[in-house]
Amino acid sequence: MDHAELDALLTPEAMELVDGLDPAETEADVARTVTTLRRAGHGPDLVSAVVGQVRLRRRARAKFGEFADRMLFTRAGIEQATRMSVSAHHAGRFVRAGLARVADLGCGIGGDAIAFGSLGMGVLAVDADEVTAALAAYNLSPFRDGAGSVEVRCARAEETDLAGVDAVWMDPARRTTGHSETRRVSADDYSPRLDWAFALAERLPTGIKLGPAHDRDAIPDGVEAQWISVDGSTVELVLWSGALARAGVGRAALVIRRDSAHELTAPGDVEDEPVRALGAFVHEPEGSVIRARLVGDVARALDAGPVADGIAYLTGDAEATSPFAQSFRVRETLPADPKVLGKALRERGIGTLEIKKRGVDIDPAALRRKLKLRGDGSATLIVTRIDGRRVAILADRVSAP
Repeated sequence: MDHAELDALLTPEAMELVDGLDPAETEADVARTVTTLRRAGHGPDLVSAVVGQVRLRRRARAKFGEFADRMLFTRAGIEQATRMSVSAHHAGRFVRAGLARVADLGCGIGGDAIAFGSLGMGVLAVDADEVTAALAAYNLSPFRDGAGSVEVRCARAEETDLAGVDAVWMDPARRTTGHSETRRVSADDYSPRLDWAFALAERLPTGIKLGPAHDRDAIPDGVEAQWISVDGSTVELVLWSGALARAGVGRAALVIRRDSAHELTAPGDVEDEPVRALGAFVHEPEGSVIRARLVGDVARALDAGPVADGIAYLTGDAEATSPFAQSFRVRETLPADPKVLGKALRERGIGTLEIKKRGVDIDPAALRRKLKLRGDGSATLIVTRIDGRRVAILADRVSAP
């Protein structure tokens, strides 16, 4: 989105059109929507901006829910924004810590700032990009008359005056600049730089959002590192400092599924359980648990152990489940050779197969094509390594994804 498109969009006429169009109908037939608007006398720039926003709102519902219906977006802004379910947990931590005013440095389109504002916090939202800051200002406008003051500035994080701010939330840009196609950059090229962000975190209570695969060796001492999974996907790592860091917690795994949330915490990395022979159940820990290196605690809770060194599948005979792992009841082990495996699955009438893998170099989609499945049955196939050899474990889900 450029300035001309933004100017076309931020008008009463444009916003009335955006709010009046049905996102589902627009997505289903973009050409018809464009034709209808052009026949009504609207200019091409206005139509392009309006139709683009309606389509983006539909896409943004996955992250923002009903909030998306009154927000404005860029494609990059949606991709880089925090899910609202996660933002709510972040904002709650600031409130519980008794922090009244937060600076959101690198606010993007304002997703996290909305969560802060909705809980009555004062917010200083800052973004270096003029278009993005303008969209954030629009998205945050409902909160300007709330319990806390909300201000949006177009500025660099490093140059922002933090007087009167109790704490900082920071989402360093980890991709190249732009409003549509962007690419990831190395940690040395984040904006603001991580060394500046970590120095600020030593002075003020701070939450720093990073990618879940961030180098663990680069995590500063004295912070709480919290990995977060949402509906089976590991979405981010947050480093918390000062009053935002919990006493005695160095590692945490937050697991959010639908409307429930569970958290596992420890002072640091925990010790793994010894390897066990394949038992009646296989358990797959959540990605956040694996990243936080808290698999050992989940294993002990399930009376289980790893199927092999370095493989994050757990096995045991206890009929137990955990919010921190997906569980599968083992039917049998089968040959891993695709031709032999496919024949065995067809004999068992399995036509629908979920394929999971760890420790093996396979493409599940390619393997499924080779198996030539037939039948009305369904199952899960877990392909991994045990005792140095490839193993195919046929299983059934115990806990739903």
